[in-house]
Amino acid sequence: MNFRNEQTDRLFEAILSLNDVDECYSFFEDLCTIKELQDMSQRLEAAKRLYEGENYLAISKEIGISTATISRVSRCLNYGGGGYRSAIERMKAKDDK
Repeated sequence: MNFRNEQTDRLFEAILSLNDVDECYSFFEDLCTIKELQDMSQRLEAAKRLYEGENYLAISKEIGISTATISRVSRCLNYGGGGYRSAIERMKAKDDK
């Protein structure tokens, strides 16, 4: 499925225009439900932990998501567009500074 279009481009441009975490909170509070934001946050955390070598059951137990969701995240991490990997590596590099 290709979701690239003018509206999605505009969404990503809006996200990239935000200056800090507080602006992100304000924007995403308006854009998403709390559940949608929690789901995305959990998926990113699962990707980070998979990247670090943690197993599915430990991740599921600690962050409260299903192993099916973790499996999907794993497929994206290993065979997807590289978005998780890029973000995780950049956050890790920033943390290491």
